[in-house]
Amino acid sequence: MSATPPFTNIPKQRVLLVDDSRIVRTTIARLIRKSFDVREEADGEAGWQAISTDPSIVVVFSDIQMPKLDGFALLERIRKSDDPRVKTIPVIVISGDEDDATKRRARAAGANDFITKTTDGTEILSRIDNLLHLVEAKQQLVVSKQAIDQTVTRDPITGTFTPHYLLTEGSKHFSHARRHGGSLSVLLFHVETYGEITDKVGKAVADQLLARIAKLVMGTLRTEDSMGRTSEAGFAVIFPGTSSQQALAFARRMHEQLEKAQVTYREQVLKIATSMGLAALDVDAASSIEELMKLAQQRLKDAANRKAQQRIVNQDEVSLLKRVTLPSDLDRAVQLIENANAEQLGEAASETLRRILPFIVAVCRKLNVEIPLDKITQAIRHQLK
Repeated sequence: MSATPPFTNIPKQRVLLVDDSRIVRTTIARLIRKSFDVREEADGEAGWQAISTDPSIVVVFSDIQMPKLDGFALLERIRKSDDPRVKTIPVIVISGDEDDATKRRARAAGANDFITKTTDGTEILSRIDNLLHLVEAKQQLVVSKQAIDQTVTRDPITGTFTPHYLLTEGSKHFSHARRHGGSLSVLLFHVETYGEITDKVGKAVADQLLARIAKLVMGTLRTEDSMGRTSEAGFAVIFPGTSSQQALAFARRMHEQLEKAQVTYREQVLKIATSMGLAALDVDAASSIEELMKLAQQRLKDAANRKAQQRIVNQDEVSLLKRVTLPSDLDRAVQLIENANAEQLGEAASETLRRILPFIVAVCRKLNVEIPLDKITQAIRHQLK
């Protein structure tokens, strides 16, 4: 009995041919079918659906002039995709009688290579192999960079934590807050004028300004707080043991400081404009630090989309902090208790008022409502002595 040779059933890599001419598709497929599995589509829209749903596709051949979705639009969708696999997939344009301007436009849109409809099979296979080797090399570089990033804890430009290390620290704070029922807030902010400053004075100066902003913010933080650089001009601050209202107060102070900062370079005023987003465990449902940061990131995007610059968007404006205030029904009940006259109400009413306090406390805790309970307790005890 002979053993089955290993790897005999490894599937071929798949090449997608997108062209409205069946003759062109058949010709190219015949040339490469021995080396690759081939999938064919007759228009750009069908080609896009294939690319989006078929992870076995490693190279795309596309015509320019096609129905429903032409080659330029297909290239645009591919290069703007949020899926890294799709965004980086090699695309070879099948050129016919297009002029040089059309080819330059295709190259600018993200085409990796060109072939004519009369290119022989050996050259086509060589082009595919070269592109696949290039993609593999790029992927290895990305993996290597990620491995290096995970060993580095500080951003070299700003001195803040790297994204990976910030998440590591944030996960610890999140777990601690969950175990002990504590508070945790996350503030994200983005320097909206970074691009404008870069265009005006250059990237080196713009990065120096980022470093100064980071130093200013870090100088106001506590030892237990963590600040990291999350994008080219974006930062995140994690506040353990801090409620949403406390973090919001910090954000507003920081906003004012940055807005008032007077920065000049060679007699040019560099205006600092920021957008901010806030999320916190006392008002947000999140099962991880990543989810909490995503909520803050969405509010940051909302802020950036507003016409007014340097506006802090939080749920105080979009129902974020509505649960931090006392619900109206309980508010009226507390007012009645504070204004009650125990002597006029009698002993039975006084006993009822005494029983209301634990109920209010329990409801407020259930709702994560922050109210001055000591003040209410003192008022009730004064009224019901």
